[in-house]
Amino acid sequence: MAGDPSLADTENMVVALENAGADLIEIGVPFSDPIADGPVIQKAAERALRTGTSLRGILQSVKTLRTKTQVPLILMTYYNTIMAMGEREFCHEAVRAGVDGVIIPDMPPEEAELLQQASAANGPCLIFLLAPTSTESRRAEVIKRTNGFIYYVSITGITGAKLRDKDSIKRNVRALQKKAKKPVAVGFGIATPDDARHIAAFSDGVIVGSALVRKIEEFQHSTDLVPEISRFTASLKAALSDSC
Repeated sequence: MAGDPSLADTENMVVALENAGADLIEIGVPFSDPIADGPVIQKAAERALRTGTSLRGILQSVKTLRTKTQVPLILMTYYNTIMAMGEREFCHEAVRAGVDGVIIPDMPPEEAELLQQASAANGPCLIFLLAPTSTESRRAEVIKRTNGFIYYVSITGITGAKLRDKDSIKRNVRALQKKAKKPVAVGFGIATPDDARHIAAFSDGVIVGSALVRKIEEFQHSTDLVPEISRFTASLKAALSDSC
């Protein structure tokens, strides 16, 4: 979550996560009503908002990061934040800052036309979500509109919930990969190296959010913050290597 505990810390953590093995990094834009997120990420958003973190401030941090790293950076934001800036200005400023992609959990693909038009020429890539309950027509719509990877939500719940029924996740991801011919990354509920190892065996990407944000909350006032999240990320990366 950008701005948790501060934007300077966020910049330091992004570099540390890349050095620890992260292939791409999702940066949350704090929002007051994050309907897809569980308590851990909700509290992180509240902490970031209390320090005055804004979308424009985050884009400035991304611009600063681009002097230090070229790791792919993806914003996770709710649509109100984009609407307040304006779709065209958002896409222009995001690309100018160095953002590679955007995840918008409360934007159905059927209502994404304005943003798709704004991002069509130069980006950023739009990454849509699919859930176990998504209909065939919704799956087809997401496959057509996604120009990054498809974000498969592993559970019918919020971020931070416990991962269950991994065999069902595998069946759904395999079917989606076959139909989409696009990368499918799995998120929600992946909290441990064992979780990551299992999911990596059949997916194109493993997304870990709440487990990392929980460590940031735990160590936010400690000099061990960056070393701790680096160790955790390195353990996830090692687990992915074991699954290959």
